[in-house]
Amino acid sequence: MIKIFETSQIKEIDRYTIEHEPIESIDLVERAATAFVQEFCRQFTDQNRVIIFAGQGNNGADALAIARLLADEGYRIETYLLNPTRQLSPECEINRQRLIDERYVRFVEVLNDFTPPQLTADDIVIDGLFGSGLNRPLAGGFAAVVDYINQSGAAVVSIDIPSGLFGEDNRSNTPKTIIQADYTYTFEFPKLAFFLPENEAFVGKWKRLPIGIHPAIVEQTKTVYRMVTEHDIYSKTKPRNTFAHKGMFGHALLIAGSKGKMGAAALAAKACLRSGAGLLTAHIPQRGEMVLQTTLPEAMVSLDAESDFISVLPELSGFDAIAIGPGLGVHDSSLATLKALLETVRKPLVLDADALNLLAMNPALISLLPPNSILTPHPKEFDRMFGACDSGYERIQNAQTMAVKYALNIVLKGAYTAICTPEGNVYFNSTGNPGMATAGSGDVLTGVILGLLSQNYSPEESAIMGVFLHGRAGDLAAESISQEGMIAGDIIRMLWRQ
Repeated sequence: MIKIFETSQIKEIDRYTIEHEPIESIDLVERAATAFVQEFCRQFTDQNRVIIFAGQGNNGADALAIARLLADEGYRIETYLLNPTRQLSPECEINRQRLIDERYVRFVEVLNDFTPPQLTADDIVIDGLFGSGLNRPLAGGFAAVVDYINQSGAAVVSIDIPSGLFGEDNRSNTPKTIIQADYTYTFEFPKLAFFLPENEAFVGKWKRLPIGIHPAIVEQTKTVYRMVTEHDIYSKTKPRNTFAHKGMFGHALLIAGSKGKMGAAALAAKACLRSGAGLLTAHIPQRGEMVLQTTLPEAMVSLDAESDFISVLPELSGFDAIAIGPGLGVHDSSLATLKALLETVRKPLVLDADALNLLAMNPALISLLPPNSILTPHPKEFDRMFGACDSGYERIQNAQTMAVKYALNIVLKGAYTAICTPEGNVYFNSTGNPGMATAGSGDVLTGVILGLLSQNYSPEESAIMGVFLHGRAGDLAAESISQEGMIAGDIIRMLWRQ
């Protein structure tokens, strides 16, 4: 997994690398600039004018090195070093002198008043004003330059982090003084801010560029935040031996469906089987029997006493994992059934959709949840259960707190879905796309997680793997069909494909 460090930790990580590789600080800057230029050249041709804005610190040092290296690649470069206090970092001063010696770069050092270059939509701006150590909003001349760049219409590529953006919590920041990048090339570690919806307009599309940070310090430095990679998932997948049979892959129970919402039960059931569960029983209202047995003959059906909603629990013995919620409805009898389930079962459950709505309407039930249960709310469902949040950062912090308090795995759905565990760790998913914002997609995720849990993956593994596989299937569906055209059933069809 890729660790996500707070910006206060990154300076120490860089220092350790410099001391123990060993490598000179200026050479580490050169390494970062080289990685940036390689990616930039893959993304952009040399037909556009490139205007680089550099600040006084090491982000500015990166920018000046990038200017020199891009000139060597044949790009038309104009570079502006904003140095109003006449105090540059040592690395920035070295790269300033190197750039002065470069014949093919127009270089302007701004010491006082600044008349910015005329920018057009055909230009590319490289933003190297400020790095990840910023802790207060930009003001004065720097804020004016940021606003000018944002209004220019030029494509903007930020070095490491958009200037003005704080690495974690931006609730006290001033949005107008933050660069609105189209692309951000970040060095080694993505910043927590990149995973939060309120920062999308600033970060744009981001890519992580490894620059050879010393592995020992990465291993030693603690963080609760990580990003899940493909290797993390497929390396944990349990192989199936030649003489395997369906009984070896678990028997799952899905309690779902109500009048008009049997599609949710059918989607979750099919996703459960497609994720690898050996057997599935769906406990559904009587009215749903024809729907489920026609659409999914592979599933067994347990019929409730009621025709239109769930009113009683089936016999629970013999099931390896249980999920409740898709299409359940919020009927009083369904509430009683959920309460009975929480009072009866001590193994971890999967709860989604109307099961979460019932918890929000009856918060005393939350304390009855079996330890390590998996909740899969979208932001509004989460806020209804645990309190309104004004930002993605606040919601992540609250989800982390609630996961620890109630010993839960909370799957906070959205772009970069965050899985918060009872130990206080937060795992951000790296798969998925906006095309998955379609009816039934959440029901599919519930089924996938249920199927993995029934196969004896741990609740934490089931949540992390389920979210990744669900997102990966969505990416494959988008490639095959389109983001606009995909529906939840397309995600099911792509499960476990690589």
